[in-house]
Amino acid sequence: QVQLVESGGGSVQAGGSLRLSCAAPSVRVYAMGWFRQAPGKEREFVASITWGQTIKYVDSVKGRFTISRDSAKDTVYLQMNSLKPEDTAVYFCAAGRWPLNDPSTVDYWGQGTQVTVSS
Repeated sequence: QVQLVESGGGSVQAGGSLRLSCAAPSVRVYAMGWFRQAPGKEREFVASITWGQTIKYVDSVKGRFTISRDSAKDTVYLQMNSLKPEDTAVYFCAAGRWPLNDPSTVDYWGQGTQVTVSS
């Protein structure tokens, strides 16, 4: 059973930065990524990465968010800069099949971590 353990998140003002981490031992064969879900909205794709470093982002975060991975630590990161109030959501780590940009391609989910951006 794959377990995804998230950390990071919190509350910041607009323009600030946060970094999310997702520890994912034994998931070397999977693509990894992040989704988010705001209140009253559907869960949406944010970013994904393969172990070969192929990366995808949703257009709304391009140039502000960076996904990366540390193979030695089996950890995937999401560095979020220039945060906006509309980035407020619960962020979920995900593991599954490339391109991992739709919930139907996700096999495992993290527990979710709250990100709140105030104006």
